[in-house]
Amino acid sequence: MSALPVITAMGGINAAGRSAQHFAFQRLVFDALNEAQQNDTRTALARLTGNDSETVLARTLIRALPDSHQLHAALAGTSDAPITLEMRNMDLPDTLPPGWQVSAVDKRRSRVTLPAGLGLRVPHDTPRRVSAAGQLPDGFDPGALYASRNHPRALQMAIFGISDALGDLGMDWAQVADRVRPDQVAVYASNAMSQMDDNGLGGVMRFPPNGQRITSKQVPLGLGEMTADFLNAYVLHSVGTTGGMLGACATFLYNLEKGVHAIRSGRVRVAIVGTSEAPLVPEIMEGYRAMGALAEDQALAALDGAASADLNRACRPFSENCGFTMAESAQFTVLMDDALALELGADILGAVPDVFIHADGGKKSISAPGVGNYLTVGKAAALTRQLIGEQGLRQHSFVHAHGTGTPQNRITESVILERTAKAFGIEHWPVVAIKAYVGHSLGSAGGDQLSATLGSFAQGWLPGIRTVDHIADDVHRDHLNFCLEHQPHDALQASLINSKGFGGNNATAVALSPTVTESLLRQRHGQQAITHWQTARDPVLQAKARFRDHCLTEAPKPVYRFNEGVLGDEHVTLSDKAVQLNNGPVMTFDDDMAFKDFQLNDQ
Repeated sequence: MSALPVITAMGGINAAGRSAQHFAFQRLVFDALNEAQQNDTRTALARLTGNDSETVLARTLIRALPDSHQLHAALAGTSDAPITLEMRNMDLPDTLPPGWQVSAVDKRRSRVTLPAGLGLRVPHDTPRRVSAAGQLPDGFDPGALYASRNHPRALQMAIFGISDALGDLGMDWAQVADRVRPDQVAVYASNAMSQMDDNGLGGVMRFPPNGQRITSKQVPLGLGEMTADFLNAYVLHSVGTTGGMLGACATFLYNLEKGVHAIRSGRVRVAIVGTSEAPLVPEIMEGYRAMGALAEDQALAALDGAASADLNRACRPFSENCGFTMAESAQFTVLMDDALALELGADILGAVPDVFIHADGGKKSISAPGVGNYLTVGKAAALTRQLIGEQGLRQHSFVHAHGTGTPQNRITESVILERTAKAFGIEHWPVVAIKAYVGHSLGSAGGDQLSATLGSFAQGWLPGIRTVDHIADDVHRDHLNFCLEHQPHDALQASLINSKGFGGNNATAVALSPTVTESLLRQRHGQQAITHWQTARDPVLQAKARFRDHCLTEAPKPVYRFNEGVLGDEHVTLSDKAVQLNNGPVMTFDDDMAFKDFQLNDQ
């Protein structure tokens, strides 16, 4: 019998703020909140950023990039005469090129004369064509919250994001770790673009042509799975299963699938799943602009017949649009098997019974969408129907669309959703698209969607696509209800979270509401187990309330345990039957019964 992966915590950071306690979600539906909720949303953002609570809303969501965000290119040419310049001695090449004349200025610098006819490159700031992005709230600096030691921005965000999730968990991580063997914990985390700023692989590429030396940290800190590595080494101190999937814009859901299947198989009892993406690097954005993917200022202005672009409305899913809006985000969730969640008294935010992943098959353009998403959405709808019934699917589910804001997406995703709704007898399937608010965070996009899904379950609102005033004529809309305004829904039972990534990376997750999850657990474990869980949950809810107060009254305090709890050979007890670390739980080498028919007897 398969375990049910339940969601026990959610945390992170994106353009709407911190994900824990649904604060980021509340920013999305701010206008629908009551006065107390609005005040809490502003206050949480103010504590997060150090800004005034009265002006903090304008410093969130999609907005103009700062003037300092500039692509530094170079103009190439040839010198007609010798050129003399000064440089540090440490920057001189070991072997001087022919024609170079060098004389000492002092012990640290030299005067260098370069011969005529030499090829030269002169730094030049190119005009910016894309000015909008889904940036973290102004004033929030994840690297300033702990000893970040030149960490790339995505890893700084990861430290904050997992700390936010652990705060939302409502119990100390050690309490969880004490209930399971070390090899029953897994971390699946990564990103789509790796770490491409100057402290990561971006610096490896940029530094030498700009006269800077590559450091010893940039290559290892730039690796795509380093998000998981940081969580294991500096926050969780986990020796369990680890890794990170890469799936372009579906990367979060790829990692979620790994965590869900690890728990369902029984190999893992706790899985930390997430992504941390920081792609707002000028060169990366220029690359996406060059392929025609981003909404350019001039094209946005043309949509409105205006002289300048409305940057706050840069992302317009399923309406007249011209490209997506790049964003940064880190999102993490804590999954447990249902039995462990009940035993620990974990607060159950929902469940993810499965995630479906399929490729597109043959393609012409590698970045174009294809047919694989039909398989993922169709399978997700079928599983939802199996779990909550036909009426549950038809009346109480909704779709978290990929909804990027590109002309291609609005057609290709809408036709898949329309045909799926028709096939399953759904008359008015609600469709939301939160990239209208937070932009497209590439690998973290599915995490943004999951966080918002949990917010809808908890607070009963579907966020409207409020950057648009109409649905484009070429969008397929039969059987679909595109939510242009915030819509109240008190009986939400399930959501299909959809991601469509470049290269044919399609993924759709099924998320179940806390109410449905509790009903399923009562059916499996009985009322007595549910009563025990409710009692055990009381101190967890109290701890979560204290964490909420912290979010409203104090600056963030990320968990960062550098050079703590380091284990060496002397901490390992090993036999041919088991291994034990630091006198902790014994991890036995059990026979794998999946291979019981493939054993060769000793000769």
